[in-house]
Amino acid sequence: MKGLILVNAYSRMRAFEVQSSRLAEEFEAIGVEADVRRNDGFIASVADGKVSVRAEGYDFCVYLDKDRYVLRALEDSGIPVFNRRSAIEACDDKMVACLELAGHGFRMPRTIPGMLCYDPEEPVREASADAVIRELGLPVVVKECYGSMGKGVRLARSREDLMAVMEQVKTKPHLFQEFVAESSGRDLRVIVIGGKAVGGMLRSSGSDFRSNVGCGGKGTAFELSPEVASYAERIADALDLDYCGIDLLFPGDGGDMFVCEVNSNAFFEAFEAATGINVARLYARHVADEVAQFYRGRRESARSLMAHR
Repeated sequence: MKGLILVNAYSRMRAFEVQSSRLAEEFEAIGVEADVRRNDGFIASVADGKVSVRAEGYDFCVYLDKDRYVLRALEDSGIPVFNRRSAIEACDDKMVACLELAGHGFRMPRTIPGMLCYDPEEPVREASADAVIRELGLPVVVKECYGSMGKGVRLARSREDLMAVMEQVKTKPHLFQEFVAESSGRDLRVIVIGGKAVGGMLRSSGSDFRSNVGCGGKGTAFELSPEVASYAERIADALDLDYCGIDLLFPGDGGDMFVCEVNSNAFFEAFEAATGINVARLYARHVADEVAQFYRGRRESARSLMAHR
């Protein structure tokens, strides 16, 4: 069995390098060869009306990029991809993820999508800011729909702040979200692999409402209750994720935790360090088992077809 670990063409972030190298290391430890490649080789094309992918010799792909076009081409070519295209695309856009999770019984902060702006010269109207405040109150969280590690997430504490932030993000996909004050500066990251919550990490910051480790937050091991573990597993199942990091906010009323975000390619270096859990090994084993089952099913189907001819 041989796998392809595909990473972004341009990123030099340490987190990406650690994630891909750790996965390759753990695949090797369980006897699976895996190549780490940047997504800069133009491996996908459409020619003669057909999708073509130059990924010969690979039995699966762990997709650590967000390029939806190559992702679709890989999946259409028949190669098992982790995570699936639908799951990555849903999680990549924070507003789409919110809409996908709605109706499944999960508790989420009140959220409204930002307006689409085609003309950067057109100013944000005060009435628009007032409408956000009426709906969500102050302070209010403003998030760019694409981004990770807390980037593109702002807290508007006043009407003037909100107007300024709305001007900054108006040409980008964004959303407005209720501020959960009880969880300011702290949240719970839960890693789910193959439908099982493998552990939790409490993230906290004493200087920022964001608790992301990438923004200076600190991570410590957190023992998951059976209820929280099951809650996280249901969230992953709703989005059809083989692997994810789910960020939960602490409520002030003792009820269910708020679903803040779901990350389909969640970085795990800080999580492994804080919890001692070998996330890369668990993910590699899950992928290897799923791929073996996939090709076993394909062979059985082929034999059944031949037997009925």
